[in-house]
Amino acid sequence: QVQLVESGGGLVQPGGSLTLSCAASGSIFSISVMGWFRQAPGKQRELVAIITRGGNTNYADSVKGRFTISRDRAKNTIYLQMNSLNPEDTAVYYCKSRVRDMDYWGKGTLVTVSL
Repeated sequence: QVQLVESGGGLVQPGGSLTLSCAASGSIFSISVMGWFRQAPGKQRELVAIITRGGNTNYADSVKGRFTISRDRAKNTIYLQMNSLNPEDTAVYYCKSRVRDMDYWGKGTLVTVSL
């Protein structure tokens, strides 16, 4: 099993920046992909960005050029650097990891973009 703990959410003004962190523990050596998803009020959960074991990344079109996913292997942590935030980015952001055919989720961290 894998345990994931997100942090870094909060209130930010439009145009601002925020960095989210997701610390993994447990069977981390079996993780093949980790990523960030988000769920806005009244909407379905959607992919934001993923990073594979090999370091390949992929982003939703809505965040390309604004968000950057990265990892620190020594800390078993992935990050999501979010720049040029706008109100449409307001959501609960979830970290997810995949081990073989199992998905593990964190509890989420709320990001609110507002004046």
